[in-house]
Amino acid sequence: MPWIQLKLNATSANAEDIGELLMSNGALSATFTDAQDTPVFEPLPGETRLWGDTDITGLYEADADMQAIVEVLKKSPLLADDFAFKVEQLEDKDWEREWMDNFHPMQFGKRLWICPSWKPVPDENAVNVMLDPGLAFGTGTHPTTALCLAWLDGQDLQDKVVLDFGCGSGILAIAALKLGAKRVIGIDIDPQAITASRDNAERNNVSEQLELYLPADLPEGILADVLVANILAGPLRELSGSIEALVKPSGKLALSGILEQQADELIETYSQWFEMDAAQVKEEWARLSGQKCSKSQQ
Repeated sequence: MPWIQLKLNATSANAEDIGELLMSNGALSATFTDAQDTPVFEPLPGETRLWGDTDITGLYEADADMQAIVEVLKKSPLLADDFAFKVEQLEDKDWEREWMDNFHPMQFGKRLWICPSWKPVPDENAVNVMLDPGLAFGTGTHPTTALCLAWLDGQDLQDKVVLDFGCGSGILAIAALKLGAKRVIGIDIDPQAITASRDNAERNNVSEQLELYLPADLPEGILADVLVANILAGPLRELSGSIEALVKPSGKLALSGILEQQADELIETYSQWFEMDAAQVKEEWARLSGQKCSKSQQ
């Protein structure tokens, strides 16, 4: 069936309240989109991460009386009576099929491909990770994930222990196993991410080699040859000591989820323990990498 959507703008201070207002006036759903098209990562548990300029879209059934709904909204103290809005008719189409048609296999580095299950594998001899977009948090389309995948593709992971700090969908952990890692450990604060990583590992026949933990359950004494963390600059800074402690002397590190302008501060932070490389940048996002100093150098 066709639908009607109502779009209006809000701020981080009032977006949630306006979304609830739309829902109480007939909207089937209310979604938030950054008006400046700034990528935003998964919020921490209990946190709703909104933007300074937030577009809100309310979805309504085709027979909704939009004029009456707008008149009700004008009377709310949350909105001025001359607030800007846009009403659009959505054509009836198979949205799931259209979305699937637009998701294609992607290559990272020389060997690694991320492939949806409904598309042919481009190269049977390549390192192919089968990953369908779904529950969580990383399919390779975001620049930070792409930067980390390309970095992993360039490493010698044969028989190495790899730790994926903030594993999300498990895309980096699974790629590391497919690239030859002996053992991979995934950590995430979100139980849904643990579930998604486990499901994707089973789909790729590597579940027996992947260990998944919430932080509180991580066994003591784990040391990784390679650690990759694609999270956010704030947690990377705040958890730098914990991350450093998980890497063996001479082990390697890759960090992303970092805006280009945040790179220098994090390089300085991690230079306490690692010989850091220059930042690699893709679409205003940065990946940092380095090698941990031996004990005699620290």
